[in-house]
Amino acid sequence: MSAYWPWWAGAIGLAAVTIFFTAATGRTLGLSAAWDRVLHWREERELERLDAAFTDDEFAEALAHATAAEFGTPQAHTAAATPPDSPAPTTAGGPFRGPAPLVTHAALLGSVFVGGLIAAVVSGRFALRFDMGDAFRALVTENPITMLVVLFVGGVMVGFGTRLAGGCSSGHGLSGCGGLRPVSLVATAVFFGTAVAVSFLLWKVI
Repeated sequence: MSAYWPWWAGAIGLAAVTIFFTAATGRTLGLSAAWDRVLHWREERELERLDAAFTDDEFAEALAHATAAEFGTPQAHTAAATPPDSPAPTTAGGPFRGPAPLVTHAALLGSVFVGGLIAAVVSGRFALRFDMGDAFRALVTENPITMLVVLFVGGVMVGFGTRLAGGCSSGHGLSGCGGLRPVSLVATAVFFGTAVAVSFLLWKVI
């Protein structure tokens, strides 16, 4: 069985994926957001269709004419409210942009699965199993039903925490910390601090 790949190779790989995704899409990387959008793909498709309709030039011109015909055109008020050189709407992260296309997030999730599969096969560690390994059985439980319950509850708690924090370790730890966002720095410190504390509890106390 092959040894694990060096840690620096994983760091370079994660950095390359994050930079490539941001350069290709103009948006930050986040797996929890991608997973949420793919799970709700029907709603996301409808939102993309509506967004495409409202960004169509002919539709926008027709809407403007209909609005002017119905309510008039307060030119003076409009000119005062929106000067010709006014900048585009912005958010805390820069110019306002909608989410990446749904297919982009689907491809991202698929790439995570395929990449993990390739890494497992190449390293000689690929094996189908339904538990977390020998260490998990020794520290937590050997009962398969209890193990499934523990994993399910843990997954729900991770999902709740991700939603509460507004992102996961990829969104905050890779993209957010890379952009020196204060909320991401705090969130990532909480993520990894809790992981260290729980690992210490499992290995040293229990």
